[in-house]
Amino acid sequence: MQNQLPAEHDVAPCLSCAPPNHDDIRAQLERIFSSCEFPKVGRSAAFLTYVTEEALAGRAERIKGYSIAIEVFKRREGFKQDDPVVRIEAGRLRRTLERYYLVAGQNDPIRIDIPKGGYAPSFVWNKEVPASSDERLPTLRQRLQKLMPFGLGAAIMLGVVMVALAVSAYLLPTRLGSTSQGSIKEGPTLVVAPFANLGDGPQAGLYTAGLTEELLTALPRFKEIRVFGRETSKSLPSGVEASQVRGELGARFLLAGGVRVSGDRIRVTARLLDTDNDEILWSQTYDDDIKSGDLFSIQSDVANKVATAVAQPYGIMAQADVSNQAPDDLGVYGCTLSFYGYRAELSATRHLDVRECLERAVARYPSFATAWAMLSIIYLDEDRFRFNRNTSGSPPINRSLQAARRAVQLDPDNTRAHQALMTALFFHQEVSEALRVGEQALATNPNDTELLGEFGTRVAMSGEWQRGAELLDRALALNPGGAGYYHGTRALAAYMLHDNKTAVIEIKQADLQKFPLFHAVAAVIYVNAGMMDDARREAFSFNEMRPDFIPNVVAELKARNFRPADRARLIADIRKAGLPASDEVQASMLWRPQGSAVLVPR
Repeated sequence: MQNQLPAEHDVAPCLSCAPPNHDDIRAQLERIFSSCEFPKVGRSAAFLTYVTEEALAGRAERIKGYSIAIEVFKRREGFKQDDPVVRIEAGRLRRTLERYYLVAGQNDPIRIDIPKGGYAPSFVWNKEVPASSDERLPTLRQRLQKLMPFGLGAAIMLGVVMVALAVSAYLLPTRLGSTSQGSIKEGPTLVVAPFANLGDGPQAGLYTAGLTEELLTALPRFKEIRVFGRETSKSLPSGVEASQVRGELGARFLLAGGVRVSGDRIRVTARLLDTDNDEILWSQTYDDDIKSGDLFSIQSDVANKVATAVAQPYGIMAQADVSNQAPDDLGVYGCTLSFYGYRAELSATRHLDVRECLERAVARYPSFATAWAMLSIIYLDEDRFRFNRNTSGSPPINRSLQAARRAVQLDPDNTRAHQALMTALFFHQEVSEALRVGEQALATNPNDTELLGEFGTRVAMSGEWQRGAELLDRALALNPGGAGYYHGTRALAAYMLHDNKTAVIEIKQADLQKFPLFHAVAAVIYVNAGMMDDARREAFSFNEMRPDFIPNVVAELKARNFRPADRARLIADIRKAGLPASDEVQASMLWRPQGSAVLVPR
C-alpha cells in the first residue's frame, strides 16, 4: 500500500522514511508546473517530465543526452553530440528548480532535482536536502544544543568542524567527471539560423548552404562562446523568430541573414539579434564579384569576417554581455569578462580582482582551459608589470608556464591557451619556441584579434618591427575597439620604424593612464616628435609609478627580448626625456657591494 502524502507542516527530516511514491512525485511535478516561478515557454517542462517518467518507469540509467535530444528536442537519428542543446537546457533547468525551491517551493513536500554529472532526477522529501546553506543552520544549532550536556567547549568545537566540512564541501571542486566545461556557466550562447536564399538558380542555393556551414566552422574557434551545432541550425527555418530561439533553445543570440545572387554579383546580409528583446545588435552587408574568385573562397572570407565581428574578444557579443553584466556577478563567465576589462585598462587594482576571481574559477572547475589560460597571463603580469606579486609561492613566470601548459593539455584547440603559452615562453627567454607556438595558433584561428595582437607584439619586440606592425594593423583593423595595449605596441613599432606621425597617433589612442609602461613609451615617442614638454611629463609619471625600472633599465629591456641596438636607442631617448637611465656599458661598470644582487624584473 502506498504511503499517504504528509501534510506540509508535518514534513520533517527523516532519513528512515520511505521515499516519495509515484503519485507523490507526479503531484509535485504538477505543483511545480503550475507555479508562476516555472517558465511557461521553452522545453523545461517537457525535459523535466521526460526524465521524471523515465525514472519512475525504472529506466533512470538509460537517461542520456542522446535520448533526451531525440525525445524532447525532436532531433533526428544520428544526432551529433557536439550540439550542446541538452547540456545547456539541463543547466537552465537546474537553475530554474533551484530558484523555485528558494522562492515558491520552500514548503513543498517533495524536492525534485537534476544532480550535476547526469540527467537522471532525484526525488526526496524536501527537508532531507536543504535548498540552500541557510537551511542547514537550524539543524546544526539543534545538534549543538543536544551536545551541550557534554560541555560547551566540545559543542562549539564540533560545530566549527561541521561548518568547516560544509564549507569545504561547497567550495572544493567536485569529482572530475562533473567538472567538464559543459557543467560550467560559460558565456553567451549563439544559434546560427540557415541563411535565406534570396536569389535564383542553383548557385544561390549552393552558396547559402555553404556559407552556413562555414559559419558553423569559424564561430566555435572562439572558445569564450557556445555555438549550437549543425543539427540545431538545420532544424530551424531561415526566418526563425528570435523569441522562438530564446523560448525553445534558451540561446542569448541569433545570427541570421540572407544571400542574393544576381548575374555575376553576390550580396550577403548578416545580422546579430539579442533574443531577449529582438534588438538588432549588429548588421553588415558584403558584396562580391563571382568572377573575381570562386564561391568557396568568397563564402569562407565572408564567414571569417562575420565570425570575427561578432564572436571575438571585445566583439559585439562580448560588448552586449558587458553592458548587461550584474555588478556582483563573480561567476566563471564573469571572470572572463573581467579579464578582458583588465586587459583594456592594465591597472594593478583590476589585476588583483581578476586573479582572485580566476583562481576561484579553476579551483571549482579545474578542467576549464580558458580560465587557466587567462590565469597564466595574469600570473605573468605579476612579473613583467610588477602587479601584486605573490612572493609566497613559486616565481610568477613558473606559475604562468604551468597554467598555460595545463590549458593546452586540457584543450589543444583553445586559442587563448596557445596565446598564454606563447607569451609565457617569450618571457622565459624561449623566443624561438614562443614564436613557433604563436605561428601555429594563428594558423588555427587567424581571426582571433586578441591572439593576433599579442603575436604581433611578440614578433615586434623580438626585432621584426615591420612584420609586427603589420600584424598589429590587422588586429586593429579587424577590431578597432580592441585593447589599448595593442595601440601602445603599434605606437612603439612606429617609433622603431622612425614613423613619428603614426607613433604619436597610436600612443594617443592607447591612453592607458593606469599602466606604467604606457608613460615610458609615450615619453620616447614625444622625444622623437620634438614634443619635449609632453615627453618630460610622461617620463615623470612613469618614474613615479615604477621607480624600480630606471635603475634596472638594461635588465628590464633584456627581459623583454629587445635587441641591443633597440635597447640603446630606447635608453638614449629615456635620458633625453629627463630620466637618469644608464646605458649598457655604464650599467656593467656600476659598483656593487659584495653579495648584493641586481633586481631583474621581467
